[in-house]
Amino acid sequence: MPLSKRLFDIVFATLLLLPVLLLMGGVALALLITQGRPIIYSARRMSGLKQSFTLWKFRTMSVEESDYGVTGPHKNARITRFGHFLRRTRIDELPQLFNILKGDMSFVGPRPPNREHVEQYPTVYAQVLKSRPGVTGLATLIYHRHEGRILSSCSSAEATEFVYRRRCLPAKLRLDLIYQRHRSIMMDVWIMWQTVRIVTVGVGRRRRRLRRQQQSDV
Repeated sequence: MPLSKRLFDIVFATLLLLPVLLLMGGVALALLITQGRPIIYSARRMSGLKQSFTLWKFRTMSVEESDYGVTGPHKNARITRFGHFLRRTRIDELPQLFNILKGDMSFVGPRPPNREHVEQYPTVYAQVLKSRPGVTGLATLIYHRHEGRILSSCSSAEATEFVYRRRCLPAKLRLDLIYQRHRSIMMDVWIMWQTVRIVTVGVGRRRRRLRRQQQSDV
C-alpha cells in the first residue's frame, strides 16, 4: 500500500472523527434505548488470503444466533426501524473510522470479504487484497444498486448466497481488479465524493417522496 494513501487515511480519519464523535455518541445512546445491547455489530473479515480482522458497524438488525451469509431480502425483516435510517445514510459504518486508524481498512478499496469467498477465488483475491479493504470502493459505487436488484428475488439465505456467488461476486471482483490497476489518491477522492453525493441525493429523494405522501394523505 502506498505511503501517501496510508497518510491520507490517517489524516482524514482523524479530522473526520473529531466532529462526528458527538454524532456517534448520540447514535450509540439511541441504539441502547431502542434496541438494547449489543450496540456494535462485529464480524470477521479478510484483509489478505490468510489475514483477518474484526470489522465494526453500528448494529442495525435484531440479533440472531444462526445468522450467516450475505445480506439479502431474507434478512430485511430483521432490520430495525432505526437501522433502516442508519443504513440509508451510511451512518452505521462510522465505527469503521477506528478500523481505518487501526490499519485494518482504508477509506477506498474492495469491500472486506468473508473467508469463504476468499477461499473460493484465492487467485483473484491475491490481487484484489493488495489494496486494504475499503469503506467504499469502485465496485460499491458502480454495482451496489444492481446487486440489490439481483438479490431482491431471493427468499432464503441459501438462495441469496448462491446468486451472490454466481452473479454478483464475479462482477464485483472485476471492478476491484480495475481499481487495483488504476488506483491513485485522485481516484480515491473521486470515489469518496461520488459516494457522498449518491447517499445525499438518495436521502433527499426519500424526504421529498415522504413529503408528497404526507401531503396526499391530507
